[in-house]
Amino acid sequence: MKREEIIEKLKEKGLRVTPQRYAVYAHLLQRNDHPTVEQIMASLNQEVPVSSQATIYATLQTLREVGLVREVLLEEGVSRYDANMQPHHHFRCRLCGKITDIPFAAFPPLDLTALPPGLRGERYEIIVEGICDRC
Repeated sequence: MKREEIIEKLKEKGLRVTPQRYAVYAHLLQRNDHPTVEQIMASLNQEVPVSSQATIYATLQTLREVGLVREVLLEEGVSRYDANMQPHHHFRCRLCGKITDIPFAAFPPLDLTALPPGLRGERYEIIVEGICDRC
């Protein structure tokens, strides 16, 4: 996505375009490995420290609230972030931790009406754990 498109997307969601919001969102759009806050901070601050961990957390929370990124919980206690808002599943290698997107159509649709009484499913995501081709 081009700079102007990123700025427009932030504005469409009613956000003021700050350097931090732009940097975090643009960074996530370029990655498909579902980074953690620490990984985002390390990448953004590689040359010149520009963002604190608190700023990145707050920025991600704001981007989440307006639907530009989502939090992905693939392992206990670790929040990862993804700017791919299209429905998709995930594969996580249990040896190296590599995360790969799986197209939503890779699995037959689940019948959410088959849930136990009193439960109403709205969406789902499948997490497959195993060993990747590198391991």
